[in-house]
Amino acid sequence: MQKEYEQKIVLVAGGDLRQVYLANALAKQYTVYVYGFAEDYINTEEITNLTSIAPFEGKVDYLVLPLPVSYDAVRLEAPYCTNEILLRDVLETVRQGGMIFGGKISREVYDLCENRGFQPVDYLEREEFAVLNAIPTAEGALQIAMEELPVTLNGIRCLLTGFGRITKVLVKYLTALGADVTVTARKYSDLSWAEIYGCRSLHISQLDQALPHFDLIINTVPAMLFHDDRLALIRKNCLVIDLASKPGGVDFDLARSRGLKVIWALSLPGKVAPVTSGEIIANTIQNILSEKGERPC
Repeated sequence: MQKEYEQKIVLVAGGDLRQVYLANALAKQYTVYVYGFAEDYINTEEITNLTSIAPFEGKVDYLVLPLPVSYDAVRLEAPYCTNEILLRDVLETVRQGGMIFGGKISREVYDLCENRGFQPVDYLEREEFAVLNAIPTAEGALQIAMEELPVTLNGIRCLLTGFGRITKVLVKYLTALGADVTVTARKYSDLSWAEIYGCRSLHISQLDQALPHFDLIINTVPAMLFHDDRLALIRKNCLVIDLASKPGGVDFDLARSRGLKVIWALSLPGKVAPVTSGEIIANTIQNILSEKGERPC
């Protein structure tokens, strides 16, 4: 146990395979424990898989929570654990002066942490994380498109909604593959940038007239863009991939009832590239600690 006194203690609690790989990355500098995973998912001696966190009450320097931390501010999101984990129990492990990290932290979870004297840090809000995380998201969307469409992406007529980070990466990939790409957005400045990126631009006010012409639609806007009227304009053999977080941008039940193929592709980084995604989170956390002058020992 000598290593515990030489290095600060990190507890990675809950989450998917991304958390396992971020634990591996952090273990190069810290003493790292994981909690909320069946033994089958831990295959390295660099990290220790805990069956109980009771002995760590008030001893953890850095607590790393998943993305999202919790859907109800009561139970920790831990899909690879057979038992229910209460968020309040995990928070009790953090020592006074320690730090809590998490992704997509809700207001209720913030309050829960603050009531215990902690100011949690949301790594999802960091720009370096958001930019790099767009890469596995975009690649995952292309993987779905190639698996689901009966044609090549070369020559396909594709619509991308919004012009955020994910769309920018998608434009780069799709145009390189020879797709005919159109970006629709509300801001005229975004449309100008879309043209500079080498694709067509379409103001959202003109979307309805253009919808019947696309073979692939990828939505990145977390607002109900594809409702009853617009769904009626989409061709039956068009594939719709929604990358937007809940509640999404498509009326999924109505779309399926009309015979449209719609895929709501949430949390793609953790599914298609957990190693890279975990390392992105780990690097982001290390950046935050460096900015605060924190050291591994």
